[in-house]
Parts: sequence; structure tokens; C-alpha cells
Amino acid sequence: MTKLIIQIPCLNEAAVLPDTLAKLPRSVPGIDVVEYCVIDDGSTDDTSGVARRWGVQHIVRHRRNRGLADAFRSGLERCLAEGADIIVNTDADGQYEGADIAKIVAPVVAGEADICIGDRSVARNEHFGRGKRLLQQIGSYVVRMLSATDITDAVSGFRAISREAAQRINITTEFSYTTDMLIQAGRKRLAITSVPVRTHSATRPSRLFKSIPRFIQQTGVTIIRAYTTFNALRVFVGLGSLAALIGLFPIGRFLWFALQGEGSGHVQSLVLGAALLTVGVLTVTLGILADLIATNRKLLEATLLKLRKLEEKLDLRESTRENASEKPAARPHSSRFRNSA
Repeated sequence: MTKLIIQIPCLNEAAVLPDTLAKLPRSVPGIDVVEYCVIDDGSTDDTSGVARRWGVQHIVRHRRNRGLADAFRSGLERCLAEGADIIVNTDADGQYEGADIAKIVAPVVAGEADICIGDRSVARNEHFGRGKRLLQQIGSYVVRMLSATDITDAVSGFRAISREAAQRINITTEFSYTTDMLIQAGRKRLAITSVPVRTHSATRPSRLFKSIPRFIQQTGVTIIRAYTTFNALRVFVGLGSLAALIGLFPIGRFLWFALQGEGSGHVQSLVLGAALLTVGVLTVTLGILADLIATNRKLLEATLLKLRKLEEKLDLRESTRENASEKPAARPHSSRFRNSA
């Protein structure tokens, strides 16, 4: 039996949540059970109450606002605990077309992808302004290069995730999970694809960021951090080598003048070059240490994955045992009594 849980991170969405829930599918091809999960990220309105009255099966409530990334992470943990085979993440503001959930789930159901992203066709999306389209395209290009994937809408939050992919992804950012998740998934060699989806105009300003410059800054930090986490040696060795290479020029300049007997007037070049060389060596050393830490992280993640699978087996055994204990004892066949007489 294949179970799909559709999770919706929410912050003060009591007014729009009913319409969003009403448009979600009750059945999806290839799925036996469809359930919903609302993550109330510290709402001050009646978001949780609305979700409960609308029959949402799983509600996660944060006592205070923790941010979208943490809400997404809490949703994944709850969905996995509830036995989801596939998890779909969508927004509460109705930006995405609920009927398209079947489209993004299909590649995962067919076993063709671990993660499927809903592509909003940013370049020609009439609901996005020209500036937003340009920023989305540039950002998606950067993430595509760094993650070694072929996803054209990297920040789309409309995505389907297989159970195993959800178990292997560990969101560490505090801003937005979208780019962090893609870079992780690409570096972990998960199968990622995308399908075109429909969108609707925004019903309110974004609550994820206050301004475009702020969004660019936080997204840039998230991308750099995620990429460095999985490519520490490449990043630090590259920076260290660049610093050392630049340091060779002032040292060469000093040696040139020293050979001509004018070295005493150019000691500053020697000091600058030596400082840059030292910085380069230290940076490379940091890269080696960071790579060792990254290797340790891989081992920890592998251990965490095994623990999660072990917990699943234990839960399954416990569930099977409880079901067996609830069944009435089988009555002995009457022929056994006749034969023993």
C-alpha cells in the first residue's frame, strides 16, 4: 500500500487554508492512501483550528515561528513517522495548482526519480514580474551548476520526495530549504527531475523575506554554505591556491629588484608576498580539515539512515504484534476432537 502525505507549512494562513485544502486531490493515480499534514509555524491566528476542522489528519504546531526551513524539516519528520512513502510539499497561499500534484508524483511512483520539482516556467510565467523572472533564472542557473542537476526552477517549493530521499536529506539552513535540498540531493546522486506545473497569482506578499536584496543575500549565503559543506576541499584549496599565486607576484618583484641590487627598497613586496603565501597555506590546511569533517558527516548521515530504517523495522514488528494480539484466537477444528477421542 502506497501512502502519500501532502504537507503544507503555514504561518497565519487561517483565511486562505480552507481554499487550499479544498483544491488538494483526494486520490492520485498509483497512490492507495492520500493524507494531509499542516505545519503551523507559530501562527497567531486559528490556522491549526482550521486545519483540524477541515479534517487534516496530521497537524504539527511550533510554539513560536522557526522559519520555513525548520517547518519543512518538521513536516518531513512527521510524514516519515506516519509511514509516508511519498511526501509532497506545497504552499498554503494557493500559488500552486492542487491538481498538478498527480503530475509531480508520477515520476516518483514510477520509480524514475527520487525527487520531482514542479517547474513554474519562470521565464514566461505571467504571474512573475520581469525582475523576479531574471533573479529566479540567475539563481536557478547557479544552483544547477553547483548541484550538478538539470533543474530550471531551483527555488520552487512544489516538490515530491520519495521516502528514501526524505530520509537521506538533512536540512541545515535556517532560511529556505529549496536550494539547500537540491545541492544536497545532487551531491548525494539522487535522481532528480522536474515537470511543468501551473501557478496562480500571489494573494499576499511573501512572508519568507522582507525585500529582494535581503532575499538575494540570504539565498546566496545558503547556496555558498551548502556547496562548501559538500565540496570543502575544492573550495578551500581553490581559495588557498589563488592567495598563494597572487603572493608569488610581489615576491617575484622583490627578487627581480634584489638581483639588480635594489632589494632593500622593495622589502614591502617580500612581506606582502610572504603574508599571502602564508594565508594560502593556512587556507589549504583548513580545506583538508574541512574535508575530514565532511567525511565524518557522511559517516554520521549513513549511521542516521540506518537508525531510521531500524526504527521502521521495529515499528513494523510492533504494529504486526499488536494486530496479532487483537485477533481472536482460532477455534480448534471439531475433527481434531473426534480423532483424539
